Amino acid sequence: MPNSPQAPTRRHVLALAGAGLAAGTIPASLLASDQRLMIIASGQDFPNIDPHTSSGSAPAFFMRNVYDPLLRSSGAPPEPVPGLAQSWEASEDGMVFTFRLDPAARFHSGQPVTARDVVYSLARALRLAKGNSWMLRNIVTPEGLEAVDPATVRITLATPFAAFLSVLPWFPVVEKAAVEAHLGEDDGQSWLMSNTAGSGPFELWQSRPGALYRFIRSPNAWQPGGGNLDGVIWRVSREAASERLMLQRGEVHAALDLTSEDMDALEGAPGVVRVIEPEYRTFSIKMNTRHGPLADINMRRAISHAVNYRALLDSAGYAELMVGPLPNGILGHDPGLEVPRHDLEAARAHLARTATPEGGITLKMVYVSHLDQERRYAMVLLDSLKALGIGLEIQPLSWPDMVAACARPETFPDFFPVYQTANYGDPDNIAYAAYHSASNGNWQNAVYSNPEVDRLIEAGRAEMDPDKRRQIYGAFQRAVVADAPDIFGVLEKRKLGLRASIQNYVFTPVASNAIECWPLSLT
Repeated sequence: MPNSPQAPTRRHVLALAGAGLAAGTIPASLLASDQRLMIIASGQDFPNIDPHTSSGSAPAFFMRNVYDPLLRSSGAPPEPVPGLAQSWEASEDGMVFTFRLDPAARFHSGQPVTARDVVYSLARALRLAKGNSWMLRNIVTPEGLEAVDPATVRITLATPFAAFLSVLPWFPVVEKAAVEAHLGEDDGQSWLMSNTAGSGPFELWQSRPGALYRFIRSPNAWQPGGGNLDGVIWRVSREAASERLMLQRGEVHAALDLTSEDMDALEGAPGVVRVIEPEYRTFSIKMNTRHGPLADINMRRAISHAVNYRALLDSAGYAELMVGPLPNGILGHDPGLEVPRHDLEAARAHLARTATPEGGITLKMVYVSHLDQERRYAMVLLDSLKALGIGLEIQPLSWPDMVAACARPETFPDFFPVYQTANYGDPDNIAYAAYHSASNGNWQNAVYSNPEVDRLIEAGRAEMDPDKRRQIYGAFQRAVVADAPDIFGVLEKRKLGLRASIQNYVFTPVASNAIECWPLSLT
C-alpha cells in the first residue's frame, strides 16, 4: 500500500481537523501525492456518525465504509452476502437464525470481532430506538439475542419477518469494550458522535464538518475482495452544478447529486461515465397532517388534485410518476391504483369543505438548500397552489435543520420533500419507514399516523406468503391514498457521475449514493 498514513487514534478522530482542510479545499499535497485517494462530491454532511442513531444517505456511506454488519447487500436485485458472518442458516419455520463469524474479522483497534460484540450492538440499536432501529422493532428483542460461543450468534425472532436477512446490512457492529468504556449518561451516544469503534475497511482520519472528511484504508482491514484505494475523501459541495464541473475537471472521482441537466451536459464528456439507473427511490412531498391547515383531509385532497403532475415529471427529467406510496415494480405495487391527478374541479370541491373555501392562506415548504431539483419541485407546487388562491413560502434549509424540524408537529412545515430510497428491496422498507406511526418524529415520517395503516404494515411484514403479502399491500396502498398524507411525486432514476479511472464499480438499486468503496480501484 503506497504511502499509507499512520493510523489515527480511534478515540479522537474528529479532533484531527488538519491544516489545509478549511473551506472544503483539498490540499495540493494530497492531490499531488502518489496515494490512491478517491474523492467523492456530495451535498450531504455527516450530522451524526453514531451507527445506531443516524440515518440518511451520508450516514449510510459512513456506515458502509467504516463499520461492518453481519451481512452486506450486493447485486441487482440486491441479495444478502457475507459481512462479519461468513455463513448462516435459518430454522425451517424462519424464526431462528444462526450466524458464524469470519475468524479474520478485526476491529480498527486490532481486537477480534466476537459474538458478544454483535449481540451488544443489536441490543444497543434496539434500546436507543433511533436511526434504523425501526427495521427490527418488535421483530427482534434483547431476549432473542444469544452469543452461543465467541464465533456464533443466534437470533430468535419475536415474530415472523419476511425481510429479516435483507435488513441486517443496516445494523453495524461496534466494539463493545470501546463503547462501554465511554458510556457516560447516554449509552455512549455522545462519545460515538465524535469517535468510531468499527471494523470496516476504512477509518476516519481527518474531518472538517461542512467541508470534507478524509478516510484511510485501515491497517487492520480484513475484508476480502478489496481494491487498491489508500483512502477516500468525502467533499461537501453545496451545488449540483459545482459537482458536475469538478467531475469534468477531474477534481473529484464521483458526483452524487447531479440533475438531469447535469447528466445531459456530461454526455460524451471525456473521462466521465454516466450512471442512470432505476431504483426503489420515491420522491414525495409530505404534508403536516397533525398541525395547521393541512390537518384537514379536505385541504390535503384539494392540494393533491391541484398539483400539476406533468410539470413535476417534466422537471424531473429521467423519471416516471409515482402511482401511490410504493415504488413501481416492487412486490405488491398496484399499477392500476387510482391516485390524484391534476383536476381543478375536484380540487375546488374539496377546498370548499375547508375552513378557507376561497384560499387566502399562505403555506410553507422547506427543501434541502443544495438540492436544486427540490427547489424546482417547490416552484411547481407554488404555481399549482395559485389556482386555489393559496400562497407558498419556500425556504431552503440545511439537512440537519430539516431533520430538527421533524421533531414535533408544531415545528414541522406544511410541506416537506422526501427522497425515500429503499435500503432493502421489499415493500416493508418504504411502507414502514414512510407511513408507520412508529417513525413519527423522524424525517421519514414526522407526523403521519393512522391505526389502520399501522395494522396493515405490521401484517405485511409478518406474512411470509407472497400472494397474501400482495393482498395486504394492496389494501395498504388504498388506505394511504384515501388519507392523502403526501403529494405522490416521481420515481427519479439514480443519476451518478464517475470518472472512468474508477474500476470495479457495480450499481446496486438500494442506497446507491452510499457507495461502498472497498472493492474499487483507481487507475
